[in-house]
Amino acid sequence: MSREIVLDTETTGFDPKTGDRLIEVGCIEIMDLLPTGRTWHTFVNPERLIPPDAIRVHGITDDKVKDAPKFHEVVGELMAFIGDAPVIAHNAQFDRNFIDAECTRCSHPLLDETRWIDSLQLAQKKFPGMANSLDALCKRFKISLSDRTYHGALIDARLLAEVYLELRGGKERRLDLATTRVASTVVAAVSGGYGARPRPLADRSTGDERAAHAAFLLKTLKDRSLWEGYGLKLETEEAPAA
Repeated sequence: MSREIVLDTETTGFDPKTGDRLIEVGCIEIMDLLPTGRTWHTFVNPERLIPPDAIRVHGITDDKVKDAPKFHEVVGELMAFIGDAPVIAHNAQFDRNFIDAECTRCSHPLLDETRWIDSLQLAQKKFPGMANSLDALCKRFKISLSDRTYHGALIDARLLAEVYLELRGGKERRLDLATTRVASTVVAAVSGGYGARPRPLADRSTGDERAAHAAFLLKTLKDRSLWEGYGLKLETEEAPAA
């Protein structure tokens, strides 16, 4: 099974080189493109004041993070949760710059650049020339934004996990899952799991039509197990007389 981590961060600004710091990290574990329910989240004390412009975006105030752990106190937990999985982020260079800066500050090994997957680049290849922000993609894929008042690391990671599924062929995957559910229902019906119908339905086809159908199946199919599962004894059916 393919394990991946969807990650999002919130920060005091745009550039760690000018003194901006990480203030929130959220991670979602996905397995074979589907969320497993495992998450990792923390606020981080940035050891500096948060500018008002940043607060207007994510709603995280100085009071909210003053008692939060510092990054060096949680980096071990974060890296343990990520493990050896690839890391998906939207505009991944931004998140990577901040994670790398914080790791460098506390002398922790960096995540290898090759492990980062940029969902923005995937979207730009799929929708060239179109708006491909996380919000724009959510609207395009009809993913609800109703639960989000502000940007938040864990909320945005959950939204990105849904967007990433769509970018990787979500509709086809949902069809596969739907097919599995239908197949399970058919097996239950064929095996008599729901019991006999109290009042059998009248035949909707004539004897000639059923014989013609059986003749077609005998001529066309190599594996007749599906039809025989419904009680159609193809070996004993006879084609209609010419």
